[in-house]
Amino acid sequence: MNFLLRHKPVLTFDVDLWIADDPTNRDRCERALAELDAQWGRDDEDWKPVSHHPPGWLESQPLFCLTSPHGAIDVFRRVAGLGSWDDSHATSVASRTASGVEYIGLSDDDMLRCQYALEDGLRKKDRIETLKRAIRERDTGDG
Repeated sequence: MNFLLRHKPVLTFDVDLWIADDPTNRDRCERALAELDAQWGRDDEDWKPVSHHPPGWLESQPLFCLTSPHGAIDVFRRVAGLGSWDDSHATSVASRTASGVEYIGLSDDDMLRCQYALEDGLRKKDRIETLKRAIRERDTGDG
């Protein structure tokens, strides 16, 4: 969503959330996902509304791919290519959607680091070029 809102209309059909990975915030995230009627499971047999999982289920792995009536949601506790959540949050970009909804997204530098952390065949070369151009324009004042 961050790339779509700030650079190009590239749809990924999910929302990626990187959460601060501490017990209080994981609990808040679990409750918010339950309010969204999100579903998740380790396998098909375990797939169910997150409200039916025991508290603390977000501790079980670093990445979760969930479904909800509102769309797909990916929750990251760690992000490949980036350091701590706090460090990336300190350089994040606060903005608004066209309809005025406030959001905070990764900086272009961090989005580029994420792309370079992927295996070469999974990198999105057009996204890399767009991010490099945006960083260059920002750094030279040409944007």
